[in-house]
Amino acid sequence: MDALLHHDPLWLLGLLGALVVTGCVAGLLAGLLGVGGGIVVVPMLYYLFGSLGVDEAVRMHLTVGTSLAAIIPTSFMSFRAHDARGNLDRALLRRWAVPLLLGSLAGILVSALVAGQVLTGLFAAVAVLVALHMALGSRPGRLGQQLPGTPWNQLMALVIAGFSTLMGIGGGTLSVPALNAFNYPMHRAVGTAAGIGMLISLPGALGFLWQGWQAPSLPPLSLGYVNLAGVALIVPLTMLVAPLGVRLAGRLDARHLQRLFALFLLLTSARMVADLL
Repeated sequence: MDALLHHDPLWLLGLLGALVVTGCVAGLLAGLLGVGGGIVVVPMLYYLFGSLGVDEAVRMHLTVGTSLAAIIPTSFMSFRAHDARGNLDRALLRRWAVPLLLGSLAGILVSALVAGQVLTGLFAAVAVLVALHMALGSRPGRLGQQLPGTPWNQLMALVIAGFSTLMGIGGGTLSVPALNAFNYPMHRAVGTAAGIGMLISLPGALGFLWQGWQAPSLPPLSLGYVNLAGVALIVPLTMLVAPLGVRLAGRLDARHLQRLFALFLLLTSARMVADLL
């Protein structure tokens, strides 16, 4: 509260207003394109915190932690909805629970050892791959008719969780194409990804909260590397606006929208790399 009293009221209004816009845009894109989680929220928070003068030393860590915390309730609701429709592979989630947890913990430990520029570069690199995949409309090549046996499929889960935690995404961006590459039905991959996101985002958010507890130069309303204002505004607005995006998607050309979003990711990645240089 003391930090709030000593902060410029206009700065605080700017923060809250920008977070409202972030939540609305994230929800709209989620509904329009079927994308969500950190792949939308991370770049928007990254530039929001930058425009508000958040210290570069904590900017990307704060972005990743806030994104992971915002994913928790949305992934839980998605998990329940997909489970009710029978699109959830509970057996796979049970097999992957431990490696997903270990991968998330590994991502937390690595993030504590590297500068924010490393996390920014990693997100930019993966965002380019996602953008190219969306722009070209290509499906991943089949690597097999079914998931590999233990320990290879558990190693896959560990890698997905580790990179997703470092990037501040829920896992669907990486797990859906990975599962689909092994002949996994798309609707089942998407549904199972909701459970994967829940298993990644919860320990990931707690880890970033703990890691940044004594970090200097954090903006107000932050607990460690989790900005509570960001979570409180982004989550409900994303859920509120997403149905509007779904309705608009029925009237617009999905391929054109995907290419526009791909262009957004490419420009975002280029700007992130330019910032690093």
